[in-house]
Amino acid sequence: MNRAFNRKKDKSWMHTPEALAKHYIPYNAKFLGNTEVDQPKGTEIVKDAVRKLKFQRHIKKSEGQKTPKVELQISIYGVKILDPKTKDVQYNCQLHRISFCADDKTDKRIFTFICKDSESNKHLCYVFDSEKCAEEITLTIGQAFDLAYKKFLESGGKDVETRKQIGTLQKRIQELETENSELKKQLSDLEEQLMIAPVPPAGSISLKPQMSTDVFDMVPFSTVTPLVPIPASNGTPPLHSTTSPSDMSKDLFGAEPFDPFTCGQADFSPDIQSKLDEMQEGFNMGLTLEGAVFSLDPLDGRC
Repeated sequence: MNRAFNRKKDKSWMHTPEALAKHYIPYNAKFLGNTEVDQPKGTEIVKDAVRKLKFQRHIKKSEGQKTPKVELQISIYGVKILDPKTKDVQYNCQLHRISFCADDKTDKRIFTFICKDSESNKHLCYVFDSEKCAEEITLTIGQAFDLAYKKFLESGGKDVETRKQIGTLQKRIQELETENSELKKQLSDLEEQLMIAPVPPAGSISLKPQMSTDVFDMVPFSTVTPLVPIPASNGTPPLHSTTSPSDMSKDLFGAEPFDPFTCGQADFSPDIQSKLDEMQEGFNMGLTLEGAVFSLDPLDGRC
């Protein structure tokens, strides 16, 4: 994970792991808004976003609108943006979706991060104005990301590739079960044909050649030659099949077919597998922490 944090390597984390894993770290800030960006990382990308949102905020301020205040709750489960009074969650940014985080190294108030939206999959840049603790918030997000990644590995994320292989095997097993059901239906149709086939009168002589049998005196199965009903030696018709419709859901040994999606250790659905893949991809991309200069124009006064 050292490659993911290319800034402040000499800085130690500010909070205990328990504080971020079992609780959360709250911060108060002003929310300038968010805007779509075309890249998941980049200092110039966030600079343009900050300029755009600051300009929009100054226009709204001239119209008498105040910059809304929010509460940030940072933990290993993400960065929540809430209304400080009602505690309603406005945004919930999962850490594996946050790819870039930066603070203004000259202003000490402005910080921003880029997060991939869970619904649209677009990259959104969030910009905040804090009370001279932008760097602390940035480092807290970085520490939470580091802990979340370790927790992901400990909880089985390192076995995603193995899970993929298991999923492929499960799919193949399901296909075989489908083929098995189709073969059972074909056997059932053949049994019905055997039961309705005409039986020659008693004492009649069959002119058909004698069919060879196996060691159990059974006619070998052939995929080419259809099965021909053989009457019993006393001339009685063949016995009716005792197979009931309910037995068709069982295999040749009377056991229930194996269902790969109800077994205990491999009990996961495709949507869960998709989320695991997404989390692995996000954590592998890493989180870049940077210090940048955003105060480049006269609009950068206090919002």
